[in-house]
Amino acid sequence: MRITKNDIPIKINVPGAVARQALNFGEATQYGRLSAEYFSLGAGTDIAPLLHGLTDDACHAPHWGFVQSGEIIVSYTDGTEETCVGNDLFYWPPGHSVRVVHDAEVILFSPQAEHGDVLDHMIEKMAG
Repeated sequence: MRITKNDIPIKINVPGAVARQALNFGEATQYGRLSAEYFSLGAGTDIAPLLHGLTDDACHAPHWGFVQSGEIIVSYTDGTEETCVGNDLFYWPPGHSVRVVHDAEVILFSPQAEHGDVLDHMIEKMAG
């Protein structure tokens, strides 16, 4: 699920301050601690090969975040895709992969244990 800044409903609009709030933006109650992550991803990066061997060959951690710049295509195990671009907020549920169309800067908030397991798996794949 992605949403552009201008599509987020305005909750407060007073001189000098605008607050927007997207309700029901994913569920986090079953997860423990979150990690804050910053990714710099080059165009052409595709993490799908690094996810082979995980359940459904996909990332099993949900992520909430913000694309500062660039363009990313998120593929889900149900066969759907969505494109996230600069200034988009997003929620990626478990069961996804990403590939980068244009160099991207991305901020993620992820369940620490689940995403740590995925990152460790990816590091092992890169080590060969």
